[in-house]
Amino acid sequence: MPIYEYQCEKCGHELETIQKFSDDPLTQCPNCKEQALKKKLSAAAFHLKGSGWYKTDFKGSSSPADDRKKDAGGDGAMPKTSCCGGGSCSH
Repeated sequence: MPIYEYQCEKCGHELETIQKFSDDPLTQCPNCKEQALKKKLSAAAFHLKGSGWYKTDFKGSSSPADDRKKDAGGDGAMPKTSCCGGGSCSH
């Protein structure tokens, strides 16, 4: 979900809030209670939720390359096959 920044045109109070794209913009300032909040134009920011994101998948000290090495049982290089690729080469 996106994180939006707002600033009150009356008192100058600034705030950030997480809102759905479909939510209406905030208008009432929580500081002075005036209907003077305006959304600021700022760099896009959003909050990733759920599994499948880099933050949760590679949190340990190992990298994806290290994981491939473990899975391959070696140095991470491609497994060696015969020169013809089928395993029945007589070379």
